[in-house]
Amino acid sequence: MDLSILVVNYNTRQLTVDCLRSVFASETDYTYEVIVIDNDSKDDSVQSIREEFPQISLIENRENTGFARANNQGMNVSQGRYVLLLNSDTIIQQDTLQTMIDFMDANPLTGASGCKIILPDGSLDKACKRGFPTPSASFYYAFGLSKLFPDKPKFNQYQLGYLDPDQEYPVDCLVGAFMMVRRETIDQVGGLDERFFMYGEDIDWCYRIKQAGWGIHYYPRTTIVHYKGGSARRRPFKIIYEFHRAMILFHRKHYRQRYNIFVNGAVYAGVGLKLLLSLVTNRLQPVRPATMAHHRVEWR
Repeated sequence: MDLSILVVNYNTRQLTVDCLRSVFASETDYTYEVIVIDNDSKDDSVQSIREEFPQISLIENRENTGFARANNQGMNVSQGRYVLLLNSDTIIQQDTLQTMIDFMDANPLTGASGCKIILPDGSLDKACKRGFPTPSASFYYAFGLSKLFPDKPKFNQYQLGYLDPDQEYPVDCLVGAFMMVRRETIDQVGGLDERFFMYGEDIDWCYRIKQAGWGIHYYPRTTIVHYKGGSARRRPFKIIYEFHRAMILFHRKHYRQRYNIFVNGAVYAGVGLKLLLSLVTNRLQPVRPATMAHHRVEWR
């Protein structure tokens, strides 16, 4: 088996069905398997997926285990030389699997790779190529300096806006919406950290992959669409909370020992302030049904 494709579903029946249809429309010489992990959906996702795609492996959880744990469940039963994390709200192209496996086969020192990801309006999903959120990178991003000086690498350490999105290059971090990882890399660094419920686990994984000496590469020779639905409507408190908790968790895990008490205190205070502002802003948005559909609103 060349590739194992993991798709986590949580009350996103139509999005997941559309995603799977795009996968099975792929034109590739490689063999692949599709594993869907359902996190106790309350819609008719499981029945619909089973009826239309009897060839997939379907894991049915009895609770919402989160993105990291669900993907780890899929990895544990997967057989591919490569594992692809694929969001349920994405549509891949017919050449995507072929292009990305070809790249990984040609670059044996690359542990993980990602393609160009665009939003429905044609703009770039900036999360698809990132630097790590160090305190300085986060500061420049949070206070708008990255927008004021878009061509300056110093002020664009996080979203790497100074790099051409149509060129390929090594990066620090990809996005969990589409990340192809080598089996040997997973065997060495382990799976996703399950302390991250639904945000930040991709950044943490990339950090550990690079620490282990593997390369991470952005390869825009194929493109997928990421729908990222619902970002302009009111979100449940848990989504906002988990988003900010992931920031604290990542910093404590990887950066706390590298900085003094003043820098760490400033980071925690900044995240707390951002959480407060997010809650206030969220209250002003229109109400939507309170479902934790896994639309990947990344660190943005």
